[in-house]
Order: sequence, then C-alpha cells, then structure tokens
Amino acid sequence: MDGNGRWAKARGLPRIAGHRAGVKAVRAVVEECARAGVEYLTLFAFSRENWRRPEDEVNALMVLLEQYLERELDTIMKNNIRLRTIGRIEEIPEDVRRTLSRVTDRSAGNDGLTLILALSYSGRQDIVDAARRWSEEVARSGKTPDALSEEDFSGYLSTSGIPDPDLIIRTSGEMRISNFLLWQAAYAEFFVTEKLWPDFTVDDLREAIRDFGGRERRFGMTSDQVKEETESG
Repeated sequence: MDGNGRWAKARGLPRIAGHRAGVKAVRAVVEECARAGVEYLTLFAFSRENWRRPEDEVNALMVLLEQYLERELDTIMKNNIRLRTIGRIEEIPEDVRRTLSRVTDRSAGNDGLTLILALSYSGRQDIVDAARRWSEEVARSGKTPDALSEEDFSGYLSTSGIPDPDLIIRTSGEMRISNFLLWQAAYAEFFVTEKLWPDFTVDDLREAIRDFGGRERRFGMTSDQVKEETESG
C-alpha cells in the first residue's frame, strides 16, 4: 500500500494526513473483497524497515492502526471477516497488541474473508525464522535435513495454513517487491498501478481482478500443457 507520504506531500500536507487517507482506501478495499468472495487478503501495513522512519511518524502509525481496529471491529464482524497477523508482532507496542489480540479473538469464528495484516514484517526475516524453527525441530526429532520438502518448509513460515498469493497489487508505480512474501510470491501475478494508495478505489481493485482473470498461469508448463490439464481436469 505505497504512496501515502507522496500523496500528502503533493497536497502540502504532513505525511500522517496521507496515512489517514490511506486508511479510507483500506476500508473500501477490505469491504469490496469481502463482498466479492475473495478468500484471503494480505495488507502490507508496516514493514520491519519502517521502524527506521521518524519516531513521530511511527508513533502516529501505531495510533492509526489501533484506531482502525477499534473502529472497524463492528464492520469486521458484520462482513464475516476473520483477522490474522503475520510478522514480528512482539515488536508492536503493547497497547496495540492487546487491541490486535482482542479483534483477532472476536473474529476467529468468522469464515468469510481472511484479512491478514503484515506488521513489523520482513520476507527475509520470515524465511530466516522458518529456518530456525525447522532446525529446532530437526534437533528435537532427529529428522535428517534431506527429508525437508518445499511443502514442509512452508509450514514453518508465518503464513502456515494460508495459500500462496495469486495476485499482488503494487500501488504508486514502484517496480519492486519490497521484501514482501518473498517465498510465497514465487508464482504470484503482479498488477502495478501508478495510483498512490490513498487514490486506489474499488474500481481500481476490480480492474486488477479483471486483469488477473485474463492471465494464463503456466507454473513452468507450456501453454499447450496448461490447456490439456484444464480440459482433462
């Protein structure tokens, strides 16, 4: 969700004004995904690298996150949304963690859209943490390293039990993945828009989904093989 700061700067506003405007875009996108039957939506809300930003901006972002969770709980429940988080949640301020835990617990029984907030998240760190957990399991169980498969390793990631993303939408025209779901995004389709995140609308989301629907996903196969597999399956 890139471009909040640039959106504010272009209007002569403080960066936090851009983040507030970004929250409105979050609300619209989440509700549309719930209506459209999207099963999983992951929002890269705060990266581990974002801790390097000015302290006042980081503090304001944490306040906005807590306010969003407080204000949107009724909407989350009304839309049958289940909230999950990935990342180093222990690095988030305690009061925000308590609110996260409360909303997560309240929505745990919902079976519609799963909304995943990536907070203090780093794709590289996720892989390193998974390797550590796997190493600890090997030491406890006596498993041999050559028994590890890609599927097994995925189970040690913070996204265990969550399908790999089909589509990654990148706002503000940036042509990079920015340390987001590095393992999981191996075969994701990308949709890049020049729009800054606060200007991203439901119509833009629908355009991205339509564009995705026209893609041929080969997963290393040829077009003929995909066609044969589709016809036989």
